[in-house]
Amino acid sequence: MSGMHIIVAPDSFKGTATAPEAAAGIAAGIREALPEAKVTTLALADGGEGTSEAVASVLATAGHRIEKVTLPTVDALGRLTEATYYLDRDDNTAYIDVAAASGLPAVADGPDALHSDTYGTGVLIADAESKGAKRIVLGLGGSATTDGGTGILTALGAAAHDSRGYALPKGGAPLVHLDHIDTVQLNMKAAMLDFVLLCDTRCTAARSAIMYGPQKGASQQEVALLTGALQRLCEVTGIDPETESFGAAGAIPVGLTWVSETLWGTRDHVAVRSGAEFIADAMNLDDRLATADLIITGEGGFDEQSLTGKVVGTIADKAAAAGVQLGVVAGRFDDSAELPAGTLSAELISLRESESQPMPAQLRAAGKAIAKQLSARG
Repeated sequence: MSGMHIIVAPDSFKGTATAPEAAAGIAAGIREALPEAKVTTLALADGGEGTSEAVASVLATAGHRIEKVTLPTVDALGRLTEATYYLDRDDNTAYIDVAAASGLPAVADGPDALHSDTYGTGVLIADAESKGAKRIVLGLGGSATTDGGTGILTALGAAAHDSRGYALPKGGAPLVHLDHIDTVQLNMKAAMLDFVLLCDTRCTAARSAIMYGPQKGASQQEVALLTGALQRLCEVTGIDPETESFGAAGAIPVGLTWVSETLWGTRDHVAVRSGAEFIADAMNLDDRLATADLIITGEGGFDEQSLTGKVVGTIADKAAAAGVQLGVVAGRFDDSAELPAGTLSAELISLRESESQPMPAQLRAAGKAIAKQLSARG
């Protein structure tokens, strides 16, 4: 298949391979099976862990002056940690992942769904503003929190109070007692930045705890409590709890939209976007697809959520629009989820020769399997 152009553009395989590692592994298998094909690798993300690095890498390749910033902050439980973000000096934009400071893996040893908060992410935002950032691009995936972004607001100087005037404890659960948010000591410069919020879900604030609370350690009773807490936050802030994507990262868009609108008098300074589409646009994927014959994407587990805001769904839509053959690699395919008709596919668990087989070898085998299917179709 001389002259064929194949794009390999996966998300990370959570816990087993980063997006660059996944792309390299799959591409190695393609090149082994189809040595005459042109293979382009792109590391994608959807707003979760690795999003800021993926965008920064693209911008650096394009000649932008990218500064990697690492500083002390706290994790979702309030424990001291370090987190990294990226600052584009050419357009004064900071690229930050919520998962960097407030992510679930860092608190997997003892998650606290009721009281985890986003304070650590607010520290990163404040630091970026102090270094000259005028815009924050915030990846919302992978959080351990359900606090409506109130931890970020606290880090910026705001304070949530109950009806008696007492400050509320940290986390989402205390928001059931929310009466008002005091902004007297607010860091105005940081709160008035332009925000682009990158989501990997269309979940509303009303359903945020229901959909994602259990994976953050919430029991059924705690999910009900957090759902009520976010409902109360929406009532106080005047945010419609049914707004699409506002449930991302424990409803962070609620808090940030409220504070921006309070200060500016408009919501024009906060934009909520699909993380996968944002990164695909940054990589000029539509233009690349114009010369491609096949695009292969992938993720750790393909399920019913994969086609709604995730990398795989975004790539599937773009491939269909461009008339390009689609391939999907996944660690496992859920029986309840259905791939688009005609999709080439490879499941790592089915290809694995042994429990100890290293991940690069599994990904390479998946690339070869996709290439074999493509060759069989002529």
